[in-house]
Amino acid sequence: MEAKNSIYLALGLVFLLSLSRLIPHPPNFTPILGMAVFSGAIISKRIFAYLVPLLAMLLSDLYLGFHASMPIIYFSLAICVLIGTLIEARVTTLNSFLSISLGVLAFFLITNFMVWYGSGMYESSISGLMTCYFMGLPFVQNTFISSILYGMGAFLIYDIINKRMIFGNNA
Repeated sequence: MEAKNSIYLALGLVFLLSLSRLIPHPPNFTPILGMAVFSGAIISKRIFAYLVPLLAMLLSDLYLGFHASMPIIYFSLAICVLIGTLIEARVTTLNSFLSISLGVLAFFLITNFMVWYGSGMYESSISGLMTCYFMGLPFVQNTFISSILYGMGAFLIYDIINKRMIFGNNA
């Protein structure tokens, strides 16, 4: 597949994933983290790899509403894009799965740390931090499942369409 078409395909998949954030879904069951890792791994122009998922998030937040935790969530998404860039040249099923899982873990650790640090809900101690992480565990299940489903789905669809576009005319 021509590089230009490949980028359009990746951008289209990221756009579709971002739209699915707007449909009704269970709590924390969104495509955002999988989309960010996918973007980092597939979009070779770094500026677009970061801007596309962050802009998609911003556009959906325009509709859903702004909130105080947006900066830390956007920072966490940028970390997920960075994780995706680590497998850019070696995208395999295993690497994709591990990268998305690492992205979920990073998101969980960063966002819950900020809840502990800034909310006043937990005591300012290691014990309070551990309690915060423990209390966040029920929320990470849907985040992990949705990130794997959406992210791995994006990698799979991208791979299938890429192969069909490359080899489809030779059959």
